[in-house]
Amino acid sequence: MSKKFGCSVKRIRFDESYQPADSTRLTTNFANLARGENREQNLRKTIQMMNNRFNDLADCDNPKGDRYSLEIDIVSVALDVEGNGKTFPAIEMLNSTIIDHHTNQRIRGVIGHSFSSYVRDYDFSVLLKSLNKENSTSFAPEGFGDLHGKLYQHLVNSDEFKSQFNQQPAICLSVSTTKIYRRTANKHPILGVEYKQDEFSRTDDYFHKMGLQVRYFMPKGSVAPLAFYFSGDLLNDYTHLELISVISTMETFQKIYRPEIYNANSSAAHVYQASLEYPDYSLTQIVYDRVERSQLALKQGQWTEDNFIKPYKDTLEQWAANYTVDSVAV
Repeated sequence: MSKKFGCSVKRIRFDESYQPADSTRLTTNFANLARGENREQNLRKTIQMMNNRFNDLADCDNPKGDRYSLEIDIVSVALDVEGNGKTFPAIEMLNSTIIDHHTNQRIRGVIGHSFSSYVRDYDFSVLLKSLNKENSTSFAPEGFGDLHGKLYQHLVNSDEFKSQFNQQPAICLSVSTTKIYRRTANKHPILGVEYKQDEFSRTDDYFHKMGLQVRYFMPKGSVAPLAFYFSGDLLNDYTHLELISVISTMETFQKIYRPEIYNANSSAAHVYQASLEYPDYSLTQIVYDRVERSQLALKQGQWTEDNFIKPYKDTLEQWAANYTVDSVAV
């Protein structure tokens, strides 16, 4: 019998033949692209965009822009709350491997990239919306995100996770549309120019409870800054190729999902606020159902409430009250 709050890790390759697992959130970028009559074309073009962007950033000794390609695995981490073998799909991330076609090497990429969580759907699409509807305001209650944050840290610091990954995740998301970002003089050779903001977004605060810091960078050739979430030292814990793998995968998804921001026809100014109403942008040739994504977030949040939050309410509360994290570093 499994131990209580035990973890298990599974992988599935993200390629032209990818079929979403039953436990995968359908709002996840890679799952959304792998559905419908255009699925194979979507996947092929998405992977090519990732590879092109990788070679664009990794341009040293790469005169034809074809030296590297990426292999992407979708990593699902399940949680067995009661230790009876019944698991809940807790979190899902990507893991990259870099293929150097000049040296025939396979180089470790990064675990993280995107971040998918059913509990996060519940927190934002069910709990938060319900509370704000009742109060006619926009606020987060005390303790919002505490359980999710502890579950995340428990999973990524588990023996099962550490046995497969020797570094903590680096996650890359879109910047908030409600905050103003200001360009600084700080510039990294891969991450690009750094932006800073006066206050954190709700997502930033939520990820902080996961033990993650955030910095905002706009890489070379990008038109808007990206939000990078990490637990150690973003600039020194990852190699340049590892950082390029994160940028190339996540910027590709953002160009498809949020073209108004990341496929805009002009670059972010020194003082910048992202907007999904920005009219001057280009569409990719990849079909993405953004309306369905927003509708599914609520359905998946409700499913989480029915199948995880309510059934294990007392157990989760007791576990969270006693759970502490000594360190989130590997």
